[in-house]
Parts: sequence; C-alpha cells; structure tokens
Amino acid sequence: MRTIKVHVCCVAALMSIFWVAASAFAAEPAKTDTVILKPGSTIAIVGESATAQMRYSRYLEAYLLACGPDLKLKVIQFGREGESAPGFLARMDADVMLFNPDYVTICYGMQDGRGAPYNDSIGKTYESALRSIVQKLKDKGSTAIVATPGCVDSEIFKDKSYYNETLKTLGEIARKIAADYSMPVAEVHSVMAEAMKKAKAACGNTYYMTGPEGSYPARNGHLTMAYALLKAMGFDGNIGTLTVDFEGKAEGDKSHTITSFRDGRLEVESSRYPFCFMDQTTTPGGTKGILPFLPFNQDLNRFTLIVKHLPAAKAEIQWGTEKKIFDKAQLETGINLAAEFLDNPFVPRFSALLNLLEVKQTYESQLARGLLPNLPLIVKEDKNDAATVELVEAFKKKLMDIERISQAKAAASIVPIKHRIDITPIK
Repeated sequence: MRTIKVHVCCVAALMSIFWVAASAFAAEPAKTDTVILKPGSTIAIVGESATAQMRYSRYLEAYLLACGPDLKLKVIQFGREGESAPGFLARMDADVMLFNPDYVTICYGMQDGRGAPYNDSIGKTYESALRSIVQKLKDKGSTAIVATPGCVDSEIFKDKSYYNETLKTLGEIARKIAADYSMPVAEVHSVMAEAMKKAKAACGNTYYMTGPEGSYPARNGHLTMAYALLKAMGFDGNIGTLTVDFEGKAEGDKSHTITSFRDGRLEVESSRYPFCFMDQTTTPGGTKGILPFLPFNQDLNRFTLIVKHLPAAKAEIQWGTEKKIFDKAQLETGINLAAEFLDNPFVPRFSALLNLLEVKQTYESQLARGLLPNLPLIVKEDKNDAATVELVEAFKKKLMDIERISQAKAAASIVPIKHRIDITPIK
C-alpha cells in the first residue's frame, strides 16, 4: 500500500484555504431548484470499477435521500468492476432494465480507453456502445445522465500523460452523444481535473485523489464525481434557511421548524439534512480535504443562518460541540452552517445512513455482478421446462423484493432531527 508523506504546511494551507473558501461561499443567495428528477422516480447508478467501489454512489444516494427527502427517490447501484460500455450494453436488459428506472447515470470510459493513447478504434468502440445504451434507454422512456470519464492522477501517470487526453477525448464523445439525444451531462472529467490541479498547486504533487494505481478515485475523487452528477441533476443546494431577529422572532422554513427561541438559544427540528463529511482530518484522500478546491458546500450544501439586529459587533455561534466567532456583517448576510461546522449534530445520523447504504448497495451490486444476469442462462438451457421457468421467475421476484425492502428501510431512516444553535453576542 502506498505511503504518502503529508507536510505540515500542506495541512495548514488546506485549513487556511478552507476558511477563506467557506467564508466566501456562505453569502451566496439561494436559487430556485431546477431539479430534473421527478418525485418518486427510480435512479439506476451504472458504471465500471469506480462505481463498484460504492463510494460516490453512496454519497449520491445519501444526498438524494437526506438532502432532498421530499422527492422520495429510489436509488439502485449496478456497478461492475472492470466493465466497459460494451459490457454494460450486453447485460443491461438482464438487470438494470428489470427495475424500469426513470433515470440512469452512466459512468464509463476508464476501461474503454484501454490505458492507451487515443486512436479511432478506441473512440468508435466506445461511441458505438454508449450511443446504443442511450438509444435503448430513450426507447424505454428513461433519461440517461451521461457522465464524462474521470481522470488519472497527473503525478502517478506523469510518464503516461497521454491517458488523461484519451479520457478527455472520450468525454467529448460522451458529451456529443448526450447532446444528440437531449440528455443531461455530468462533467466528471473537468470537475475532477480542475480540483486536482488546484489541490496540487496548493499542497504539492503528493496530494492525491486516487488510489496507489492512480486511476481509481480516493474518497475526495468520489466526492467530485457525486458533485458532478448532482449538478447534472439540477440541484441548487439550498438545504434551508434559519432567520433570527434579536428584536423579534426566529423563523425557519418548511423543512426546518423553530420550536423555541429565547436569549439567543435557537431550537430547531429539521426534516432535511445538510450533507455531512465523515473524515476525521483534512489530509489528502478524504472528503474534507478536497472542500477548499471543490465548491460542494457553495453549490450543493447551503444551510444558512441569518442573524438580524445583533446587539453587539460579534457573536459566538455554537452548533453541536463546535464554536466559532462571526462579526455582525457576516451574520446579517448569512453564514453557511454546513460549511462552517463540519462536526455538527447531523453527523451521527448521516454516518449511520452511509453505513446502511453500504449494506444496501452491496446487495444491489451482487445482483448486477451475476445473480440477475445469469438467470436467463438457466432458462435458456431449459426453456421448454415450465417448472424451471416458473422457479426462475419466482427467484427473480424474491431478489427484487429484497431490494425493495432495503429501499424502504433506507427511506425510513431519514427522520426529523432536533438540534440547538446558541448565539452569544460579544460586546
């Protein structure tokens, strides 16, 4: 396993940049959601090894369930290690399409590029398969959310720098196919490449976004993938707004009910969660460490606290166990609680959700890896045996029923959370 030496100055730079970034992002006004996902929809997440790692897919599902609970979405993971676009085309009818997904996120390219400089054979094979996938989805009434391929680590692959160019070119092909079918595009490649460039510029080439081999994403790389997909889905990131008037009352919104406000103590019950980051440090490889270089909190995770008529020049804000001091102007504009307080009262419940989704998606990935795709082979051998066909269909139904139960369990885990914010004026 690779050992990475992280200099103290790198961690200091991360913390400094993070503070500046969080302050700059906090004041962005809320926008109107332009989410393309229809309430009650089923979303299938398909892709190669990065998808099969069940990280970005869990971040994505956790966001959809906890940060957008009103949509009541169902998410199913269908990643398979080492798969290319032609591989998925060959098996999609046997597993993914059985669930009649309304939306399918498609993340291929890393295997399709064959680790080689781009050539026409690579491009034509990838284009033919991806175009057929999108066409089949369109024919079935599903929306394909086409992701451009990720990128490889520029330091580990410095002797094979051509491969990022190969992946970039495949991304251009993916983008054109999406445009031809009027499908949304998730700009995974450009988002990951830009974040990696900024991070390495600030912390040096030892900063990494992949595993030891340089191609599979680390946790920070997975967060960039989830970010690109959520942006393609149209989420604007407005988790909610709490407004406190020291000369009047406190107000929440439909997802955040004020249960009490007195002497600067604000008690809230929230049915919508901010996205939470589980890493213990801001070292490279973790989701917290990439935040200074990826506008996740700014674009997708704004839980705003506005304080009006503060009777002092500054105030100490405590949310959970963390405390920070903000000046009056900052509070009047609004601070992003989700960005300023990474260790907040939602973290335990969000962590439990991610653990639950790991179990759920592990089962779903087993469906994709063989359980469902191999059932037609049994029927093919005994297609004239009614008992065999009936048995296979019953087994298929049982497998899908288990998945439905796990969907219900995940949705039921999103329960309202009571939390408190203390606002103490500092004269």
